[in-house]
Formats: sequence, structure tokens, C-alpha cells
Amino acid sequence: MDVYERIKRLFGWGKPAAPGARADAPDSPDDKATSAGPERRGKARTNARPGTRMLVIDDSATIVALLSRMLRQNDYHVLEASDAEQGLEIARTESPELVFLDIVLPGMDGFAALRQLRRDPYTRDIPVIMISGNEQATEQFYVHRIGADDFMKKPFSRAEVFARIERLLDANRVPKRLPPAARTTAGTGDDAETS
Repeated sequence: MDVYERIKRLFGWGKPAAPGARADAPDSPDDKATSAGPERRGKARTNARPGTRMLVIDDSATIVALLSRMLRQNDYHVLEASDAEQGLEIARTESPELVFLDIVLPGMDGFAALRQLRRDPYTRDIPVIMISGNEQATEQFYVHRIGADDFMKKPFSRAEVFARIERLLDANRVPKRLPPAARTTAGTGDDAETS
């Protein structure tokens, strides 16, 4: 039994392959009907349009790799920075349409970086989702006061990442900044899906 078959069996996807069956053979229609399981989302997700430029600023190579992979799987163009200074330069020169910004960074922290993004006429209108492993509610309040559009706690699920993106999309599926009143309720977790 190859690795793929073991994973399928572990997660209950389809039936185990018959002896001698090819591992890469497509599942039967019956397998697809039974392996899909219940729909995890109550409604279909709306994604940003393919090619949307997103910037991930985080000093954790693991977080950058994980988030970048999730975003690339949805056909987004991902830019990466490991510190605030590099991220600010990329934001100014590459004009991303959405920024994921960690709060705790080496050198300049995410709060200072967010302030600079909001003061710069080239970057002030880019929506920013702050991310942090710190669960202090005061951080969320402070983030919104200085202009973040949303907040995600680490660890985050794939469903939460895409729910946060969807919340910022306009009618043309382009990320846009939220009005100030909508930002005060961002990041509470009430509108995020669970996985």
C-alpha cells in the first residue's frame, strides 16, 4: 500500500484499493459520494480573483511557508518578508492588494509597521490583517485603533484565513479596507469558520 492509500485510509477517503489495483486510478463515483462527507461550510466561499497579490510579513519561516502555500493553492501571487523593514519596502514597490502582518517582529514591530503603512500615500489603502500568537484582547483593540482591517490569532486554520480574506472583498472580488465601524468587530472570531 503506497503513502497515498495510507492517507486515504487514515482519513476515511474512499475504500481501500483492491489488491492489484493501481494507486493512481480514479475512485469510483460511489467512492466520491461517500468519501466527501458532510459539507463543512454552510455556504460557498467567495475567493479573491486569481492573481491577487498578497504580502506575508512574519519572522517565522514556518508561518510564512504555511500561509504562502495556502494562498498559492488558491492562485494568489504571494510576496514574502521576514521583517517589517523588508515588508514595508515590498509594500511600497510591489503594491500588494492585501497584507498579512505579524505583530511580534525583529527590529520594528508590527504596530510600528502598520502605522507606517497607514501614513504612506502609496500603502494607506491596502487592507491589513494582523496576526499574532498572543491572545491579549487589548492587542486586538489597539490594532483596530491604528488601522488594521482584521486580526487572526495563531495558530489559524485554512478556513479562518479564507474567511478573513472573503470579509474584505468588494463586489469585484478585490480586497478593500473596511469602513471604521466594521473594523471594530473584526477579529472576534464570530464570523470565522472552523475547520
